[in-house]
Amino acid sequence: MYIDVVTRKLDVLTKIHKKMNNLPFALIGRILFAIPMLMFGVFHFGNADGMAGMVPIPGGVIWVYLTGIALIAASVSIIINKKMKLATMLLGIMLLIFVLSIHLPGLIGGNESSMPMLLKDLGLAGGAFFISGNSSDD
Repeated sequence: MYIDVVTRKLDVLTKIHKKMNNLPFALIGRILFAIPMLMFGVFHFGNADGMAGMVPIPGGVIWVYLTGIALIAASVSIIINKKMKLATMLLGIMLLIFVLSIHLPGLIGGNESSMPMLLKDLGLAGGAFFISGNSSDD
């Protein structure tokens, strides 16, 4: 009797799993990941002078514009599903560079607002690497 109940429950779970696989969660997730990247890229153009002071190397505004372009390009790649593996791998690397070169030194220097930014970029880097690892070469 117990085995019959377990078998029926497993059958129900299998049917639910099959229906869930038919939903476009991967597409929705990719788009939800890409939208903030697109907006962050646009923000880099709208506030380049303000962000230039955070760049730890010479040529501040130029680097802000380049990272804005990179963020927009990555988001477009993710949305249209072209070169997504490469784009998300590079995006993850760029976000880790931000963590190590901007947010971590800020946190060590006593800037309390660096912690949320560090965690945000660390989490987004993880998401980018996850997408890259689950994408096929295209």
